[in-house]
Amino acid sequence: MRPVIPYVTAALLFGLGVYGVLRRRNAVLVLMAVELMLNAVNLVLVTADTTVRAVLPHSGQVFALFVIVLAAAEIGVGLAIVLQLYRLRADVAVDEVPLTERDEFPRPAGPPHAAAVAAGPDPEAGR
Repeated sequence: MRPVIPYVTAALLFGLGVYGVLRRRNAVLVLMAVELMLNAVNLVLVTADTTVRAVLPHSGQVFALFVIVLAAAEIGVGLAIVLQLYRLRADVAVDEVPLTERDEFPRPAGPPHAAAVAAGPDPEAGR
């Protein structure tokens, strides 16, 4: 088998993933583009394993399994962030996400420890 075809396919997949990350506004589509890039890396690893026999047998396939595990973890965390963003803003456009805490969560009025002063002294403080 000629390794040029899988390498070119992986390069096209990776380029499509980079384009999706840079151009998409929807957070779910950005996560899908990241998955495309990870799959392109997996294709390169498996192709390199089949064409170049290194000192370690099947090392490319083992690394591909690690990438798959990392991709699953990334999707779990990414979708949790997207769901929380949708709950807060009812939109998943990544270019409209506030980058500072002040814009999204305004601080309550009054002194910084007004709730602690109103509650009284801490009974555990003297012990």
